[in-house]
Amino acid sequence: MITLPLKRLHKPRDDIHPQVLLQQHINRAHKRLALMTGREAPSKRELEENLHKRLYIPPGGRPGTSVGKRFNRVGTKVKTLNTIEESDVTVNEFKGGNQLKGGRKAKGAKAKAAAAAAAAGAGAGAAAAGLTQANTPTANNSLGLAIEANDVGYIATVQIGTPPKDFNMLMDSGSADFWVGAENCQSESGGDCGNHNLLGTQSSSTFKASNQQFQVTYGTGNVAGVKITDNVAIAGLQLNAHEFGVAEQESVDFSDDSVPFDGIMGLAQSTLSEQQVLTPPESLAQAGLINDAIVSYKISRLQDEKNDGEVTFGGLDDTKFDANTLVTFDNVNTQGFWEGAMDAVTVDGTDTGLQGRTAILDTGTTLVVAPPADAAAVHQLITGAKSDGQGGFTVPCTTNASVALSFGGQTFAINPVDLKFSPVDPTDLSGDCVSGISSGQIGGATEWLVGDVFLKNAYFSTDVTKNQISLATLV
Repeated sequence: MITLPLKRLHKPRDDIHPQVLLQQHINRAHKRLALMTGREAPSKRELEENLHKRLYIPPGGRPGTSVGKRFNRVGTKVKTLNTIEESDVTVNEFKGGNQLKGGRKAKGAKAKAAAAAAAAGAGAGAAAAGLTQANTPTANNSLGLAIEANDVGYIATVQIGTPPKDFNMLMDSGSADFWVGAENCQSESGGDCGNHNLLGTQSSSTFKASNQQFQVTYGTGNVAGVKITDNVAIAGLQLNAHEFGVAEQESVDFSDDSVPFDGIMGLAQSTLSEQQVLTPPESLAQAGLINDAIVSYKISRLQDEKNDGEVTFGGLDDTKFDANTLVTFDNVNTQGFWEGAMDAVTVDGTDTGLQGRTAILDTGTTLVVAPPADAAAVHQLITGAKSDGQGGFTVPCTTNASVALSFGGQTFAINPVDLKFSPVDPTDLSGDCVSGISSGQIGGATEWLVGDVFLKNAYFSTDVTKNQISLATLV
């Protein structure tokens, strides 16, 4: 087993209207699920129109409410409303809920309101973006997981090259490619790839490039480059001449200075890899450095201030979960994603009647996205929940509703803090909050995309050899 520490990054950002934030997450999840299921993704125009609708008709919109840059793999420069793209995050200001004017950072009362919202448990997206460093890992073969922004993503540090250099890597169970930026990396928007650590012959004497190219498209963003070999150290485990990729071109979702990671470590199965190479845990197992290609996650919640997230390679850390609740079930996905049968969905113990569902468990997705009818059935059982008419829902910020998903006969409840994604009005914490469970048109009628809103509430483990998934209740 190997465990790596995950660290939390704090980076100030402009404020943003919660409905714009929600739509960005919904758009990203829709595109990601389309890629996962092999279905046609929503068009760029459709995604842009979804953002425009929320910009012009913000629920709870009010004079003087600023909308700021939302990170979420986005780093483009500010654009006007007329030129805004789906990958952009508007930083303009609402005037009367329908007119946009020059952007500026939230200050004074607005900033205090955002901080108060985070302190009150309004959920991800209420406070400033950034990276919060993780504590030192407590288990062998483990890396600490830093928290990106308010539970948007989870990042670990590995060493690459000779001499070894630290690279911050996004840990993503929903993809299977490992890459960092090349020394000649260029951004699609022009210029280089920003302030990130880069890899090449100038920085590593063991770097060897090939003529084989690769390209990876994510829910938000894309990269293209060449396959290379170089030394990689993961939690002290030395993987020499590992084959992976360096990105010679990155979309601004990755190249911008505001992005707190240098690359992505895909931890799905290598059958999904665009590079057509083994993933790091598969290579570690093949080299005999770990017993099996197992990856286990304990991801933490920023609000709890425990910073105890860890990713463990080669086994499970039994100090992180209640062994009596551990369940293991088959992976039903044939492409390489981690997808399990979902026994039931309940709200405060009441069964929604949703049977025969499956869930793709993805650390790289923030929200839980369900088919429209399923999302409506869940919210129908939450007192005060409402549809916003655009695929999202609101719930009372005061709700203590317990939404639970069941796998392998074991029920795992979503903390109400995670259900309440962000307040519609940051100054009114007794009003409505955007729900962390949204609806998506992409995917099968019985297929869910289950991200960090749920995964913060369970110990999560994957096993390539047995093609199985395990979940357990955290301690």
